[in-house]
Amino acid sequence: MRTTFEEQLNNLHLRFSEMGMMASEAIMKSVKAYIDHDKALAKDVIQHDHVINKREMDLEKESFEMIALQQPVTSDLRMIVTVLKASSDLERMGDHAVSIAQETIRVKGETRVPEIEKVIGEMGDMATSIVEDSLEAYLKRDSKMAEEVAHRDIEIDAKSTMINELCIKDMQKTVENVLSGSSYMLVASYLERVGDYATNICEWVVYLNTGHVVELNRKHIAE
Repeated sequence: MRTTFEEQLNNLHLRFSEMGMMASEAIMKSVKAYIDHDKALAKDVIQHDHVINKREMDLEKESFEMIALQQPVTSDLRMIVTVLKASSDLERMGDHAVSIAQETIRVKGETRVPEIEKVIGEMGDMATSIVEDSLEAYLKRDSKMAEEVAHRDIEIDAKSTMINELCIKDMQKTVENVLSGSSYMLVASYLERVGDYATNICEWVVYLNTGHVVELNRKHIAE
């Protein structure tokens, strides 16, 4: 019975890790589509979002079944709860990737500002990196790494502030830049939220190891 449960737990762990890679790839693709003005790639991100959504629902179902049927001990229960909660954060990251992809389609053909798009590309790289590293911290069950990764969210916030300032300055120059400027600010806000959700995952890594729910960043995202 214990062997079967451990197999289920390992499978849950593996499927969560796969979902993490899906979410990370969706973010990376959505930002690339946006700064390359690639409508086809944007549509690809949107069309594949259902895979991430289904994985989150499957993990939720499996988690509840394991809790109900197996009555896991404390350490195993923490693993299940971590997957249950963190998979919800990954699903929301996927939603933000879709939102960025939708912006790609919405502003196609509008006036674009290469200087701002360069900064968005940098912010996208930072967001993808913090997501990947939060997942690595989970795989290693490394609380120290999780704390260090969560601290990097401050850099993403700073990049978002920079983009907002550049957009406001650019929109003040000409009315033609208002649509693209508002779009850049929206995309920056989506990437900022991705960083917040990566921070959530880092907090769940600490919970997995200690049993304590902590806030690793002043901007804790609960939903």
